[in-house]
Amino acid sequence: MKLARRRLLHLAAGAAALPALSGVAAAEAYPTRPVTIVVPVPPGGALDILARLMGQWLSQHLGQPFVIENRPGAGTNLGIETVVRAPADGYTLILIPSSVTTNATLYTKLKFNFIRDIVPIAMISSLPLVMEVNLSVPAKTVPEFVAWAKANPGKVSMASGGTGSVSHIGGELFKTMTGIEMVHVPYHGGAPALIDLMGGQVQVYFSPLPESLAAIKAGTVRALAVTTATRSAALPDLPTVAESVPGFEASTWQGIGAPKNTAAAVVAKLNAEINAALADPAIKTRLAALGSVPMPMTPAAFETYIVDETAKWAKVIHQAHIPLL
Repeated sequence: MKLARRRLLHLAAGAAALPALSGVAAAEAYPTRPVTIVVPVPPGGALDILARLMGQWLSQHLGQPFVIENRPGAGTNLGIETVVRAPADGYTLILIPSSVTTNATLYTKLKFNFIRDIVPIAMISSLPLVMEVNLSVPAKTVPEFVAWAKANPGKVSMASGGTGSVSHIGGELFKTMTGIEMVHVPYHGGAPALIDLMGGQVQVYFSPLPESLAAIKAGTVRALAVTTATRSAALPDLPTVAESVPGFEASTWQGIGAPKNTAAAVVAKLNAEINAALADPAIKTRLAALGSVPMPMTPAAFETYIVDETAKWAKVIHQAHIPLL
């Protein structure tokens, strides 16, 4: 009787371990079919380029196609919602834009909670904004710009790629930290904002670096500083805003995520492979050409980063009284 009971307990323990073992086995085999990376912006921009770069690497190293699917709309929320509602099987991923940290506050009727509903897998890279001015602006440094703006209250126009965009929120943080007044002029995207900056219709623009690098090098706009905590390798002689406004930091970044409840082993496998890509010299060169800096992180560190950035930008949005959507 005791022997039979002991055998029954062994069988029960073995059965309990089966789900864990099968999960590990599934992760080891993953992927066994094509994987979709949803990109919540149109083709052609920096986000799309990075998604395709990572997709190509993952395809080559994991043996299955990683297919890019552009799903723009609603300030990147449409594509994210698509992934939130997808099966948590590792076969639908999201290219995470930095806008998730501002949209959480700006959009009051979202049908998802990003921090709750998406599992961060790996951060890819970060790139600075560039504080740049029209050539008619007399300031050649950030302190000179602050002094000039204070001497001309209400007469300085600040372009952005749209209300709530990183260029807008970054500019609002600058206003808050320096105490200057600037009139916000939102555009439908960065290209028209840059055109009007060059044309003199606006005086300053906090532009994502890849968007304006050619104009900076051509001398059609004047770059004053980058907005990251450290200088950019793409413009090594350009100071940071923080060198004259201590504590200032704003950047745009990208990463990969999946629906909540995606198996931890699948998340770990993807994280390891993406971090391996970020250590590859060829990938580093491609990122540098975009003005991006590789940002390898564990899933836990990436999650903490998103939570912290969401809290930071919520405070800026409320302090600046930016209209909620």
